[in-house]
Amino acid sequence: MPMIAAVETAVPPYIVTREEAKEVARQLFASSFRDLDRLLPVFDHAAIEKRHFCVPLEWFTTPKSFQEKNETYQKAAVELGTKAAAAALDKAQIQAQEVDAIFFVSSTGIATPSLDVPIAQALSLREDVKRMPLFGLGCAGGASGLARASDYIKAHPEDIALLIAVELCGLTFVHGDHSKSNLIGTALFSDGAAAALIIGEERIANTGLNLHGPRIVGSKSQLWPNSEAVMGWDVRDEGLSVIFSRDIPSLVRREMADQVSQLLDDYQITRHELSAFIAHPGGAKVLEAYQTALSIPESWLDAAREVLSSYGNMSSPSVLFVLKKMLEQMPKTLSTTAKYGILAALGPGFSCEQVLLEFT
Repeated sequence: MPMIAAVETAVPPYIVTREEAKEVARQLFASSFRDLDRLLPVFDHAAIEKRHFCVPLEWFTTPKSFQEKNETYQKAAVELGTKAAAAALDKAQIQAQEVDAIFFVSSTGIATPSLDVPIAQALSLREDVKRMPLFGLGCAGGASGLARASDYIKAHPEDIALLIAVELCGLTFVHGDHSKSNLIGTALFSDGAAAALIIGEERIANTGLNLHGPRIVGSKSQLWPNSEAVMGWDVRDEGLSVIFSRDIPSLVRREMADQVSQLLDDYQITRHELSAFIAHPGGAKVLEAYQTALSIPESWLDAAREVLSSYGNMSSPSVLFVLKKMLEQMPKTLSTTAKYGILAALGPGFSCEQVLLEFT
């Protein structure tokens, strides 16, 4: 089974607190909502104390063209993605020249060639590195990228794959869009990057690497038909405008128990063998829905709540932030007894991506 050798993260320099974000939203949306004071508590209910952005708070107060946003995205995404990847390589004590494949996940900007090219060059990856850029996966991208990188390593167990997920959700804010979806996005979304190294069994055995990360047992993808309106981007002249349905927590409560059962059945694992659920923290209500649907201990979602509180919803990197924090907090007893965990995220499509992990 492929092993996750390291998970590292990076965030941009500008920090915005809950109260600061709420005050700017009050200024931007005051002319459109007579009942704005009734809507602004969404910032409090989101359970986010602070977030990171690649631009200062003043940036959001004036209109920006799609071109200006995208140019900022390309520059900042390369910097953040490179920083997270370099930290992961350093943590695993793996040289950049040893990486055989790079998976790049992002949905908050456009670039051709995709941004894995300048990142690969900044890291000094080999010229023959295999490239798999993945676009349009949104919040599911971290889990999906991990699953696809694992599929590659299973086919090439002598290789090392580098997964990078970077999103600059703040740059998708559309000044002048006074919809409730845009207001909710203003309360939730933020910027960040994460990187993971996935290594095949043959590579570990042949090089004698001393690694102790979780192994990837398998994965499951689910695409619900006729659900495209639940989440995604509405592409406008001003940029990418968020589509965000209030029905997501209800969908979690209705569907996730069955999704988890199907994944476990595929690999003949029982619920009693699970010791962790690594959820993408899409929002406080989404995490509450996971706990209700799966009847899991509240403590299993502590890492997800901590990430949500400190970083907000960064889309695809968020679930990797949760994985990193959970691995850092994991009891040492798991090193001697096999335990299983599920990493899961929902995204546009509407879709669900799950990755089954074994901690040894």
